Amino acid sequence: MAIPPILDNKHASMPSVFAPTALLREARRQKGLDTVAVPPVCILDPDGDLVHQLRQTGVAKPFAGWPCYHTELDTFDLGGQQVGIVGRVVGAPFAVLVAEELFASGCDLLVSLTSAGQIVPAGKPPYFVVIDRSLRDEGTSYHYAPASEFAEADPMLVKKAAIALAESGLHGVVGASWTTDAPFRETAQAIEAARTKGILAVEMEAAALYAFARSAGVRVLCLAHVTNTMGQGGDDFEKGEADGTREALAALAAIVAGVQGSP
Repeated sequence: MAIPPILDNKHASMPSVFAPTALLREARRQKGLDTVAVPPVCILDPDGDLVHQLRQTGVAKPFAGWPCYHTELDTFDLGGQQVGIVGRVVGAPFAVLVAEELFASGCDLLVSLTSAGQIVPAGKPPYFVVIDRSLRDEGTSYHYAPASEFAEADPMLVKKAAIALAESGLHGVVGASWTTDAPFRETAQAIEAARTKGILAVEMEAAALYAFARSAGVRVLCLAHVTNTMGQGGDDFEKGEADGTREALAALAAIVAGVQGSP
């Protein structure tokens, strides 16, 4: 085998035969839904803690026009504007599937906020990382972009998000992540290799989302909420008050406002 299948016959510059618009069209037909645009700003919540808290407190409302077969879309007020949020979107393939559908449905800015494991320490968890590039140790990104070590974020989005997070007073840094498809195969050797590259955190979606964003010409920003040391210390995986949702929503509100502000 000269070329592994994950790299063979990808033709990243060619259009796909199966398009998200076709899937959404048929889903709407089957469910009897009208074509309704989603909010221009949407959030991916892989952990599901934000969606759970927003529903528990009655803040989130179902978006009845969302035709996706696999997920539910809620809306809520974030900093004075209605935004959409999809929970439990875990892993690169699922995250990009939903991202494709959101942008095909009227989304203009997608922000993903996922919990992540600490690689190079940038403080005591929990804290936020604005991901400026991500190591492509997953499969989905190779369907959207030729092979490379990292998938890069839009530098202007990163710059605006970093300024907004700093002004909010929340603990946040800018840096690289490692996107893996296999969280329970984070060996000591792989972790050390990531450290030598200066990677701050390990997560499961960013590289694929950034490769998709560059390919599609859309705006995606990925944030990591570093909450753990991969179970290597006591009291790990603690996010803070209300499972970290208070600080997470504050970070999202500040960043979305900063990104949408003046150039």
